[in-house]
Amino acid sequence: MKTIIFIGTNKSGSSREAVRAAEKLGYLTVLFTNKEKQLQQRKEYPDIHKMIFIDTLNLDKMRAEIRNLLLTGFEIKTIVSFVDPFVHIASVLCDEFCHNLTSTNAIEIMEDKEKTRNFLKDQPYSPTFYSIKPNQPFSYKTEYPLIVKSPKSTGSKDVLLATNKGQLENHLRVLQSKNPNETIIIEEFIEGPQYLVEALVYNEKNHIIGIFEQEIRKGKRFIITGYGLLANVPDDIQTGIEKVLQSIVNKFGIQNGALHLELRLTKNGWKLIEINPRISGGAMNSMILAAFGFSLVEETLKLFLGEKPNVEARHSKFIFTKYVIVNRKGILEKVIGKTKASKSTGVVEVYVKPKRGATLSPPLSMGHRYAYVIAEGATLEEAKNNANAAAKEIQFILKV
Repeated sequence: MKTIIFIGTNKSGSSREAVRAAEKLGYLTVLFTNKEKQLQQRKEYPDIHKMIFIDTLNLDKMRAEIRNLLLTGFEIKTIVSFVDPFVHIASVLCDEFCHNLTSTNAIEIMEDKEKTRNFLKDQPYSPTFYSIKPNQPFSYKTEYPLIVKSPKSTGSKDVLLATNKGQLENHLRVLQSKNPNETIIIEEFIEGPQYLVEALVYNEKNHIIGIFEQEIRKGKRFIITGYGLLANVPDDIQTGIEKVLQSIVNKFGIQNGALHLELRLTKNGWKLIEINPRISGGAMNSMILAAFGFSLVEETLKLFLGEKPNVEARHSKFIFTKYVIVNRKGILEKVIGKTKASKSTGVVEVYVKPKRGATLSPPLSMGHRYAYVIAEGATLEEAKNNANAAAKEIQFILKV
């Protein structure tokens, strides 16, 4: 039984679509999960052939389970994860039990923002930053605003803006009390439009899959509320991003792998906000499928399995995705407008995550985005207008 083991998956989004892609490719799918709720909702995961409840941070327990699978006839072809913080863990296990085509060392560095900053500190696209060790005061002379972040933060949960000394000291106290043994990173605040770049590296050749303009909501956290996929990328943007990507791939020595970058275009050139060694979560795979006609998670799995991925665009469309958030906390009574949004002009997909009874709140992380609309258009502006108009139809009726 040719098998792919997945370490963690979300109920929807890129990580779940990767499991479905594995089944479509003819593989038996095994999920290692630390979420009891997924076992309770077992019937909602028909694409997962075997689900194993386990501590997904405990390598020894997972090694023992993998050996049991091998003894009972499972032929494990690869071990992967499309979820933070398990990409590195999956690669470690893949090194031990499979033929791993990706670089575990590169993945480990990319998963840690401090290691990434130190590794790339001499590159022109690296912003000014400082590392603050546990209980160490910040004593550098610098200009405000600043960004304060945890090196292992995901989904904008622990990325904070400080506009003065008082805010900085408060953010440091909060993060140091939350993670007392962890370094904190302080970075210069970078002005300029932000882009997300999805990329695949196969046999040392870089493939830029898609370049997205990001719409950012600045509240208590920096939350991405919109993604505009550029079907026609301006030459200067394409060239600049290609140079940064090539430099990163060379520096890390990546021969095969998936990654995405977040970059800002400043008056002093491109600046790297962060790297992640996987496809973006949420609607990313659906956006690429709508824009270019192929599934990036499926092609990524082929790469991990030693096959040549096919990332040639079957077509090219402008796509915009609008995420829906709420402005107050409450318990969800009902959602209205989903059907109307689905029938709106240019809409490709509508997804609503929470069910009745869920507690919703204003966003403190990317996980607090509760619905999205993907729409297409003849231009990016038209796609954006279509997505925004449809997203306005979706309303969460909350009981305070």
